[in-house]
Amino acid sequence: MKSDSQLQQDVMAELQWEPSVHATRIGVEVKDGIVTLAGQVDSSAEKWNAERAAQRVSGVMAITTELKVQLPSSTKRSDGDIADSVHSILEWAYSLAVGRRIKVMVEAGCVTLSGDVDWQYQRQAAADNLRTLTGVTGVNNEITIKPSMAAAAVKSDIEAALKRTSIADAKKVFVAVHGSDVTLSGSVHSWDERATATNSAWGMPGVRNVVDKMTLAY
Repeated sequence: MKSDSQLQQDVMAELQWEPSVHATRIGVEVKDGIVTLAGQVDSSAEKWNAERAAQRVSGVMAITTELKVQLPSSTKRSDGDIADSVHSILEWAYSLAVGRRIKVMVEAGCVTLSGDVDWQYQRQAAADNLRTLTGVTGVNNEITIKPSMAAAAVKSDIEAALKRTSIADAKKVFVAVHGSDVTLSGSVHSWDERATATNSAWGMPGVRNVVDKMTLAY
């Protein structure tokens, strides 16, 4: 198991390796495997990429972020202008019917999405499509999933999906279903396995919430 000092060095190296991040402006602290990123970035996308870079490092147990988005003057836009662009992107990315179910609020460059969609991939894509939009300082995704599933079949279907994936020991991931909420517990060996497990749960239509209680067993 890596020491906090080694994890700090590895995270800093990974940030320097990531071309979309200005690593010299990001500080890294590590305590008990928990990484804290602090400093200033130029965009919401850079903040997102810094977090993903740190998460790629083996041994990282969790990440907290104190990164502040400070837009260069050339990329600042009014909230109204950003809102118009967000509506256009959502209508382009989805059918008009789905796009109109997503509500948009912009305050100081931070976009909040609400409303409902049918699938988790639609919810995730709505936020991901906006992170690189000029002038956006952050994205709060409050979109919900419209329930449409039969809860009795969900547990076995998710367990079957886990067995089909690249998780080294799917039997160590436990699935509990309550209504349209799914809780995953047990252990996995990497952040990639953790993401694969949660994506498998989100792959069921009508799942509104996935609670990740899995631990990393390096």
